[in-house]
Amino acid sequence: QVQLVESGGGLVQAGGSLRLSCIVSGPTLNYYGWFRQASGKEREFVASMLWSGGGESYADSVKGRFTISRDKAKKTVYLQMSSLKPEDTAVYYCGARDFFGVAYNNWGQGTQVTVSS
Repeated sequence: QVQLVESGGGLVQAGGSLRLSCIVSGPTLNYYGWFRQASGKEREFVASMLWSGGGESYADSVKGRFTISRDKAKKTVYLQMSSLKPEDTAVYYCGARDFFGVAYNNWGQGTQVTVSS
């Protein structure tokens, strides 16, 4: 059974940086992604990558500011966020799926990121 546990969220000023971590327990799947959900809005895609490496994809709103990566030895997926903006405020979720084109079906509990102006 796949378990995902996020951490690293917090309160940061605009222009600052945060690194989110997603620790993976159980079997590793092929695709990992970060999503976010702002208050009153639907969950949206932020970034994704292949566990084997490569295949990075980013939402236009975060390109050039966020970087997704993973450490196989630590079984951890990261989201490095820089030049944060107030509109990046949301609960950030780590997700995993085994096949491209199917919905992410494994989720963590989320970690709150708040960016003050």
